[in-house]
Amino acid sequence: MARQLTKKERLAIPRHPMPARSAAERICDFEEVASGYDQTMAIGEAERCLECKKPKCVDACPVGIDIPAFVHAVADGRFAEALSIIKADNTLPAICGRVCPQEDQCEATCVTGNKGRPVAIGRLERFVADRERQQDTLTMPRRAQRSGFQVGVIGSGPAGLACAATLAQRGHKVTIFEALHKPGGVLIYGIPEFRLPKAIVREEIRNLTAMGVEIKCDFVVGATATIDELMTRFGYNALFIGTGAGLPYFMGVPGEDLIGVCSANEFLTRVNLMRGFDFPNYDTPVAIGRRVAVVGAGNVAMDCCRTALRLGCDEVICLYRRTRDEAPARLEELEHAEEEGIDFRWLAAPVEVLGDEDSKVCGVRVQKMELGEPDLSGRPRPVPIEGSEYEIELDSVIVAIGQGANPLLTQATMELEVDRRGRIVTEEVTQMTSIPGVFAGGDIVTGAATVILAMGAGKLAAHAIDRYLRGEPMVDEVEGDEFDNVVPIVADKGSDATVHTS
Repeated sequence: MARQLTKKERLAIPRHPMPARSAAERICDFEEVASGYDQTMAIGEAERCLECKKPKCVDACPVGIDIPAFVHAVADGRFAEALSIIKADNTLPAICGRVCPQEDQCEATCVTGNKGRPVAIGRLERFVADRERQQDTLTMPRRAQRSGFQVGVIGSGPAGLACAATLAQRGHKVTIFEALHKPGGVLIYGIPEFRLPKAIVREEIRNLTAMGVEIKCDFVVGATATIDELMTRFGYNALFIGTGAGLPYFMGVPGEDLIGVCSANEFLTRVNLMRGFDFPNYDTPVAIGRRVAVVGAGNVAMDCCRTALRLGCDEVICLYRRTRDEAPARLEELEHAEEEGIDFRWLAAPVEVLGDEDSKVCGVRVQKMELGEPDLSGRPRPVPIEGSEYEIELDSVIVAIGQGANPLLTQATMELEVDRRGRIVTEEVTQMTSIPGVFAGGDIVTGAATVILAMGAGKLAAHAIDRYLRGEPMVDEVEGDEFDNVVPIVADKGSDATVHTS
């Protein structure tokens, strides 16, 4: 049983830091940076929860986890129960515990944070998920009786996986169609190994297939089969589109077409596809040279900076047109990058990429900036300082300034309504598209966002799809959901039999 502590005693407990490898050690490989809490740390951190009567953290969670209940279970040492509570709403806890920006969501509303630092909710989620894997057990959500309906999910990124899991809980037969040869989307091909190990993603996906979800890889919807064919010839009663944001943005400056300039999407995908994270066992053919500049300061930019460093670069320079305070990356990612020796050049905007006689990158011309009045984003607008340009010698440039909706499916499906940015237009509440029975969510609708927001969209769409199939009103949530609970079972997790290529 948990200790009986007063509010004052709980507030006096300091937040437990996340154990992590030293910068000098971790820049030499792609092993995970943070090692996670042990049992003592987890219980101690959970005891910091004030168990407030009106918790705001649940409302701030995009997938609606009963955070106070799972934290209380951790404090009491009931770890399997804590995981069951999480999995009622989130089937990817080991992933979310690593990459979800809790500091901007659940932890931002934590009452404990009003008097000090908030409870480390994300670290506790990771702890209970990792504990399950270490014990080789599997906690499965309780599923409804088979409905007789079958639903196709297009894309196996966070939105698709969350949608598929929720639909499977509702008793529907679910098939995920993935264009690439492995499922996981950005979780596999985008996020680096040191931040999200591939083994973790594979394990979470195996847990999904244990729920009965089928995954067909190398299946490009729009080419292998159209939306119409899936609905008619293949007999799917509804479809969900979660193809994400895979179209990179570029700066629009001279020299961006030179050899040695690439998008963050291309760079990270190449490294992951070609197992650059397993260097030197796999000598990745990603040639970036000794001096690299990464443009941007979001989480993806940090991933690029830290990946380039691990591939053996002598110097990695991060160029950002605003200051550190405006950088969109998680504070933890910024701090890790700084610890690892990334050279941050704040208030610096590339105006030209320089090339040699062979059309290869040899440098970049940068203009110093100053902050002006806020723009539409609410952040101070970067204003060029006249006569402040200077040059940096470089071997390559990685552009990490964002990406837009993946156009492959929408261009092949003219009936789908899209906005001027190529994002699928959906009904606000139901997330149904212009095609009846076809729903969409995640980055393909909103533009590039976080893993957890995409999962929230996938889950919300699944609720609407379930009601659509059953002929019920498609509201956003059901009171007292009879399926929102899980039962712990032990299952054989060693098979990938339901994951195959078409």
